[in-house]
Amino acid sequence: GERLCSAEEATAGSGTYTRHGFIFSSLAGCLEKRSEDSGLPVVSVVRDAESQLLPDVGAVVTCKVCSINSRFAKVQILYVGSTPLKSTFRGTIRREDIRATEKDKVEVYKSFRPGDIVLAKVISLGDAQSNYLLSTAENELGVVVARSEAGVQMVPISWCEMQCPRTHTKDFRKVARVQPQFLQT
Repeated sequence: GERLCSAEEATAGSGTYTRHGFIFSSLAGCLEKRSEDSGLPVVSVVRDAESQLLPDVGAVVTCKVCSINSRFAKVQILYVGSTPLKSTFRGTIRREDIRATEKDKVEVYKSFRPGDIVLAKVISLGDAQSNYLLSTAENELGVVVARSEAGVQMVPISWCEMQCPRTHTKDFRKVARVQPQFLQT
């Protein structure tokens, strides 16, 4: 809504509008003036696309587990889809949102550990602390990268277990069934 200039000095471009002989901004962003062959420069307002990206309900996000307790896992959201975020957002995966079946038997420490990289879906914008509520209750969602006590990346051996290739110890996890199109070669 900020007044940019007189409509006699320039032509209104994208992200602007004209009212009462003045050009006003209709977006929050950066002012851009381009000279045109017709004479008057074109004034437009351009958003920084990366900084505007926010996790939205239904979006699949990649996050890192920070802490766990018996009721939920606290995570940091790092990516929305395949786009990295400039700043991280906090999220919570509640015990009842970890699996689609047998929700009452889920144990958070058998699903996630701090440091795990998890694929999750945003189910709501959360509570007063502005945490996003996330779910891993689909086969394609869950832990995609986990490290063992030995510091080695673990290999999934079932939908609920991962194994260390060095020590052969098994740990419980809510393992994501990663789709072939997401695997990088």
